[in-house]
Amino acid sequence: MNLLIASEITTTTYLMAFTAAIVVGVSKAGIKGIGIIAVTLMALAFSSKISTGILVPMLVVADLFAVIYYNKHTQWKYIVKFLPWVLVGLLLGVLIGKDLPEKTFKYCMGAMILLTVLMMFWWDQKKSKAVPTHWAFAGSIGLLAGITTMVGNLAGPLSNIYFLAMRLPKNEFIGTAAWLFLIVNVLKLPFHFFVWETVTEETLLLNLKLLPGILVGIFIGVKLVKHIKDKFYRKMILVLTAIGALLILVK
Repeated sequence: MNLLIASEITTTTYLMAFTAAIVVGVSKAGIKGIGIIAVTLMALAFSSKISTGILVPMLVVADLFAVIYYNKHTQWKYIVKFLPWVLVGLLLGVLIGKDLPEKTFKYCMGAMILLTVLMMFWWDQKKSKAVPTHWAFAGSIGLLAGITTMVGNLAGPLSNIYFLAMRLPKNEFIGTAAWLFLIVNVLKLPFHFFVWETVTEETLLLNLKLLPGILVGIFIGVKLVKHIKDKFYRKMILVLTAIGALLILVK
């Protein structure tokens, strides 16, 4: 096993990773916004770079379950509009990921998410319910989402903002986001394998041990989503996204 990982697999480290796996499952099952907690836990348990490689296969597995469960609610027109920009951002993230100072990225990302959430809160108070149609809206958020999903698995808050801006109902939100991130996370894997070398046989074995946590999280998340009304769900996503941004800043 990678020496850095092997030296850090203590009981505490494993419990943190297992908790992160549960959070991943809950998040992918529809409780959007808490995924940043999983990113934070993994970064605390391992070094930041290694944690990204451990987390991506976990996200792919959880995305698969989410796609199967919510597939009928997927709104492909929003994916088609958003995905190309995300992919361009992903490639940019591959290029800058090794050189970007983590502290600089962390503060900029946290501040940007908080600002965007405040804008969405303000937007929700407006009487007009029109959705943004200009290509620059999807383009700018998509580029940033692509960069941040590669560098730190942090595209969730930005995609949340995009889909909330499109005013997707709860199940359509979850189903559309599930397909978007399944595609994106699968495309990220080769870069983690061959460019950054953060996914190895050893990290995949750790992923296998964490699989029960993901399944438990998905079960919990599906049960919770059924009891959340659409109007409350929208506000909940904004609040959890804002909390996640604060976690990035203080991590």
